[in-house]
Amino acid sequence: MSTTKLPLSLRFYGISPWELEIFYTLLHNIFNVNEDPNANQDEDFTTMMNITFPLEFNETFFKWFGIPRWDKIKGIIKEMKRRRGGGNSLRVYIKFSGKPDIIFTIDLDDRRSFDTAVDKIDFVLELLPYHLDSKKLPKEITEVSYQFDYISGKWNVRAGQVGEQTYQFSENEWKIT
Repeated sequence: MSTTKLPLSLRFYGISPWELEIFYTLLHNIFNVNEDPNANQDEDFTTMMNITFPLEFNETFFKWFGIPRWDKIKGIIKEMKRRRGGGNSLRVYIKFSGKPDIIFTIDLDDRRSFDTAVDKIDFVLELLPYHLDSKKLPKEITEVSYQFDYISGKWNVRAGQVGEQTYQFSENEWKIT
């Protein structure tokens, strides 16, 4: 990585100053943090956090970013859910810029399931070669989104984007929706 800080986007609403300070403290030493407190509000959620890392989701990122820092990020997200209680109180997007972009959406009602989803994000690293297999992946795909299945306790590929076209991953293949 170069000595110039890469720009990290932090969009949010409903975040306390304390929570925001924790995120900023964890991230500003290695990124140029661009805060946007005016994110579009979803009436179903009282709080939203959207973090866009300017790096690919891979082992290199975690080695560079550091497991202790990653664990702190996960810890503050789980603490945000604990402080807000159950229900549709918190939606978190974690995006990694790459080819394709990888997006995790965490918006589970149940706190235990929410915490499990947060804890298992890095487990997806092992599945990426399978999910992003060039023989199966639509050409020119720009983003792949993941949704946590609380019943199976696993992250699943939800959709992929190629321009305006959306694909679903089911039965071991990508299908246009």
